[in-house]
Amino acid sequence: MVRHLRAAAAALVVITAGPLSAQAPVPGAREQAGQAFVSLLAKRDFAGAEAMLDSTMRKALPAATLGEVWASLEAQAGPFRSQGTAMVRRVGAYDLVTIPGAFTRAALDFQVAFNAAGQVSGFHVAPPASAWAPPPYVKPGSLRSEEVTIGTGPLALGATLTLPAGAGPFPALVLVHGSGPNDRDESVGGVKVFRDLAEGLASSGIAVLRYEKRTRAHPEAFMGRFTVDDETVDDALAAVALLRSRPDIDRARVFVLGHSLGGMMAPRIGARDPGLAGLVILAGSTRPLEEAMLDQVRWLSAHAGADSAQAAAQLAPIKAAAERVRALTAADSLSTERVMGAPTSYWMDLRSYRPAEVARSLRMPLLILQGERDYQVTMADFAGWRATLDGRAGVTFRTYPALNHLFVAGQGPSLPAEYAAPNHVAAEVVMDIARWIRAAGPAPRP
Repeated sequence: MVRHLRAAAAALVVITAGPLSAQAPVPGAREQAGQAFVSLLAKRDFAGAEAMLDSTMRKALPAATLGEVWASLEAQAGPFRSQGTAMVRRVGAYDLVTIPGAFTRAALDFQVAFNAAGQVSGFHVAPPASAWAPPPYVKPGSLRSEEVTIGTGPLALGATLTLPAGAGPFPALVLVHGSGPNDRDESVGGVKVFRDLAEGLASSGIAVLRYEKRTRAHPEAFMGRFTVDDETVDDALAAVALLRSRPDIDRARVFVLGHSLGGMMAPRIGARDPGLAGLVILAGSTRPLEEAMLDQVRWLSAHAGADSAQAAAQLAPIKAAAERVRALTAADSLSTERVMGAPTSYWMDLRSYRPAEVARSLRMPLLILQGERDYQVTMADFAGWRATLDGRAGVTFRTYPALNHLFVAGQGPSLPAEYAAPNHVAAEVVMDIARWIRAAGPAPRP
């Protein structure tokens, strides 16, 4: 599931022009062009919006897919109301226009990247980011951070290794993101899930490696056919290998933590690397991705209040896209068609994957955590883990009644607007993970 607006698949409304780091403003009239692009989407003139795209983006987001994108946005965030003042900054070779957008149930930023010819070369939607302050469980004097690189060559990924004070060797954990172009902190509005985990766990004696997701650092690599391995699994395995190469890391005690899609794919990562000491699964889905996505949009439509009729109407294209995914056959795997923003190769890669069944076949210990207020990966998914892993030794389950998909505490039904407020991963989650890792033994020798 995508960490924000999770009804979208890996490439839906997440194709970006590159890392969106702050740069100095640049002059020009890109603000008007960016607002014009958003206006076309809001008016449902998707052919007009497609005409503004460069050739690569037209292949990735044709008019029909842009229609799915907009339907998904409004199904989750409510009807679009207005756009605010646009701002431009330079990011590499691109002008990046950020436009605040107001929906009835959430505030979202549109980020539209323009190339030198004035064509749209990237489009991304996310909750507004906020500054991070350390939660009480982070003890700054007990940790240090080091910038490292995962992989080599043009697809290398920037990463941060957060280490406890001292020489080690330390047990270590790789953090694996949910869907979408996540940064290394897994920033969602006012929450930085992975930074909280990294600094909180390092304060408890555990080294943590987090990295820029490949869909964020190298979006150009995802314009054609790709699979979930390309998006998630391969880089997680490379991160594990990096940790094992370091003398300050206990190579027999390297763990992987996956959140959302990362949790769903954690068993595949464990199957590819049986030498892992264990897997931590945070809000990992056990159901087919398209089923979970559709249920999420249904849930949000049921909580749309006065907009319920319009929200129900917006379900139709999402239902049609889910049906298309279910109807795909092996003959479609080489197609250039995109469904809900992802190529058919992506959906076919997931077709026969059953995460809980794969987990049952593994020898390593498992820690499976779930927020009971999570509307994106729900207690139905948690029940799937329990049902399949019943009787398997070395599995620890825990749920948290007050926590949402980001493992942040709240009250009442969880909605997208909840993610905008500055907040932190609950201390009990960080402490439960730390205790479990400290108690786990080294990985068994092959």
